[in-house]
Amino acid sequence: MKKEHLLVLFYILILLSGGLYAVGEQVLSIGGVSTWQAAETRRGIIEIGAVRPYPVLALSSARSEEAFAPADSPDMALSFDEGKAEFFSDQTGRYRVLVAEAALTAGTLTAADRTLARAGAGAALFAKGFEKEPGPQGFGTPGPVTLLPGKDALLAPGRIIQDFSIEFWLYPMNMENGEEILSWTAVKNDGGGDYAFQSIQCVASRNRFQWTFRDFFSVPGDQGRTLITLNSFSPLTPRIWSHHLIRFNSATGILEYLVNGRLEGVSYATPSGREEAEVYTPMAGTEGSLILGGRFTGLLDELRIYGSFLEDTVLAKYPSQGGWMETRFIDLGEGENIVLKVDASGGRVSPGGVLNEYRAGGPFRFSDESALQFFIRTADSLYRQPGEWQPFLPGSEISGGLRGRFVQLAALFYPSGDGEITPYLEELRVLYQPDPPPLPPMQITAIPRDGGVDLSWKASHDADLTGYLVYYGLKEGNYLGDHALLGVSPIDAGKRTSIRIDGLRNGTLYYFAVAGYDRVDPYRPGMFSREVTARPLRMLE
Repeated sequence: MKKEHLLVLFYILILLSGGLYAVGEQVLSIGGVSTWQAAETRRGIIEIGAVRPYPVLALSSARSEEAFAPADSPDMALSFDEGKAEFFSDQTGRYRVLVAEAALTAGTLTAADRTLARAGAGAALFAKGFEKEPGPQGFGTPGPVTLLPGKDALLAPGRIIQDFSIEFWLYPMNMENGEEILSWTAVKNDGGGDYAFQSIQCVASRNRFQWTFRDFFSVPGDQGRTLITLNSFSPLTPRIWSHHLIRFNSATGILEYLVNGRLEGVSYATPSGREEAEVYTPMAGTEGSLILGGRFTGLLDELRIYGSFLEDTVLAKYPSQGGWMETRFIDLGEGENIVLKVDASGGRVSPGGVLNEYRAGGPFRFSDESALQFFIRTADSLYRQPGEWQPFLPGSEISGGLRGRFVQLAALFYPSGDGEITPYLEELRVLYQPDPPPLPPMQITAIPRDGGVDLSWKASHDADLTGYLVYYGLKEGNYLGDHALLGVSPIDAGKRTSIRIDGLRNGTLYYFAVAGYDRVDPYRPGMFSREVTARPLRMLE
């Protein structure tokens, strides 16, 4: 029994002295079940679900405004990220978007979620069945999605257009003949008092696309009719995303059609259909409307119109520069806490979750060049300059540890080399050793003197102890004394383990306690020692 008591006493002494490495370690979790609320700064980073049991951080495929050069800012932009088809809208505000109630009711138009979208949070999903009512020369009532240009739009009534580009992502289900992706229709005065229908159409034919521009390009003097067609020469495979871009250069009259960045068709808006000095001018007619998915089954995403000849197109799903996540400064508690290491879990995932490679530790560098890189810094105060960002490898001990009250974490996300796969971060777990206030000194004694008291105590064994504070007062547990020669309570004794307090009243009972403090600025006192009492008396000679 005596041996067991000694063993218990031994572990108590280790606990009090902090001599056991793992004693007092704590874990701070960010992400996972703890959520990503602490990740306040996110540039190109979003939360996604259906990857792990809890939401993870990954690269955003949405193209931000910063991705466009000033000259290439869209005239119209439909991202289809609104979550519901009835809320589809033009992000530039220049076009009014009308969604047919009949298409919503019949289910021939819905909003696809992120797992099906090419970019961003959603896409438009069309199911053939909602047809335009036929009118003269094939023109008629609005389709499932109809865009009406405002007065500031590129396609505003009577607007003379210079350069223009139209781009979109397409995921056809079947590529049947006659499927119509988009159609612009308007009414145009031919200059002789007669009106003609104007149109731009993109229609599927034999697994290829044909663009038709009917009277969209004006002959000088508004005399004569124009018809320009472009055909893609490569077949398109159903159920695969493809990027489509048609663009016009008003200086040369060239009209180009590119699929996945490759030139598929070329024509010239000139009298000869070849390059020459005379170039036809695009002009939007009146009562114009742009109809999407009138006869189409599949997904449409990221539709944009530009008032420029778009030189560069972004074909990768994720930006090559990656994204950045940064947490706020998280309070670990008072003192110089020591961050020992940071664990991480995550992986990489392809669109739709087809590929999901999970890791519970670093390094987070994958065979396709996707990667996560981690950084950490600490601070003693939110009002002072924090330390420099320091890279770390998840799961490895941080050499020497990082000290501070506040900790901040960051991560860089890099996509795969082809830009099609994003890494994801599931959780960060910070392992740290709290820095408690100093332990109270022991064996405190008080010896009365004439007009004062001699106090002494046994030193505390805390490694970062900076000094002792001596408290005194006239009531038990109430240390508000203010008339000692050394000053009001508490008195800073420095690192001394004894002190004489003079200027006290003889015959008055005083109460004393001592507490250590560490090097935290401002100083942080620990717990009080046991309380002692003494009554100063005039001594007989």
